[in-house]
Amino acid sequence: MGTTVKTILVTLIWIASAVAAEGKETEGSGLLLSLFIGFGALIIVFQLVPSLILFGSMLKGLFTRTAKETALSTSEENDK
Repeated sequence: MGTTVKTILVTLIWIASAVAAEGKETEGSGLLLSLFIGFGALIIVFQLVPSLILFGSMLKGLFTRTAKETALSTSEENDK
């Protein structure tokens, strides 16, 4: 039993030092990553423009009176 425990401890120590060893570090982001992020930004911008136009037209529709409402309000004022 003592030999098994010693063997396991030695193996764990050896594996821990191998895992803790540093590998080659990269200097920074590559060209492909920059292109990918730029492509994602373009997709967001091209989706944002139509959504802002649609939102503006929705607000315009909510806050402007229709011709029917205008005609009803003028006819009510003329009846008074």
